[in-house]
Amino acid sequence: MRFEFIRAESVQYPIRTLCRVMQVSTSAYYDWASRPGKVIEAQELMLRRRMKALFERSRSSLGSREMMKALRGEGFVIGRYRTRHLMQQMGLKVVQRVAYKVTTKRKHGDAVADNLLNQNFNPPAPNQVWAGDVTYCRTGEGWMYLAVVMDLHSRRIVGWHIDKRMTTALVTRALIMAHTLRRPPKGLVFHSDRGSQYTSAKYRQLLRGYGMRASMGDVGACWDNAVVERFFGSLKHDWLYKVVQPTREHMKQDVADYIRYYNLERRHTAAGDLSPVEYDNSLKKVSGNC
Repeated sequence: MRFEFIRAESVQYPIRTLCRVMQVSTSAYYDWASRPGKVIEAQELMLRRRMKALFERSRSSLGSREMMKALRGEGFVIGRYRTRHLMQQMGLKVVQRVAYKVTTKRKHGDAVADNLLNQNFNPPAPNQVWAGDVTYCRTGEGWMYLAVVMDLHSRRIVGWHIDKRMTTALVTRALIMAHTLRRPPKGLVFHSDRGSQYTSAKYRQLLRGYGMRASMGDVGACWDNAVVERFFGSLKHDWLYKVVQPTREHMKQDVADYIRYYNLERRHTAAGDLSPVEYDNSLKKVSGNC
């Protein structure tokens, strides 16, 4: 076997070439190369690992503000600037995709309720105002339709149903789930758009049976149900369309996973930077109803 010694000059030549291409002086390179590696302390390492885990858990949707809130909620002392700087260093960049928008139309002759909400999205207590809406999501097997019911006080999704058909039964089952879970007092305001599912006689009968008052937004005014629209945007932009949705069953499970994540982990400014469930639980502790 033949061994050859390489002269130092031949080793330095590529470095000089690279420095010239990168427009960096060779002295600066050797100064950098001679510096000792930076030691990352255990607390810093734990912080970075947690940031990466939270970012992956959100499917690359947590911006610096929401990341900061999540870290603070876990006991880390960190500000917005440092959070943003670390995310840049770690390559944690938010990725979004454009989602689809759904509109539903009222059948001629169906009754329309007055707008009792008037864009007041912050009721003072739970189970006073719920909001519902329908959207659709595409899979490899075709469309799926999702109906949700949200308690506007905590922004918690208290009822939902997903199906391959957009019928009155879709929104009915979502409301039945919400009522079974929360058992709200009579007089609750249920706000929706003027879609045929919500203006149907069957749905209005269900509301009356529960002692709920119907409220409906104006035609074409998506901001009249802006909080639920924002939820749908997060569901699609931050979650569903970042992975392949090959089947309806896969979509159904993914929607369930997001609603669980949204209710238990996703923090909201309107809920004091707590998740909806945390906010509900904090109110129970204050009232003594643990």
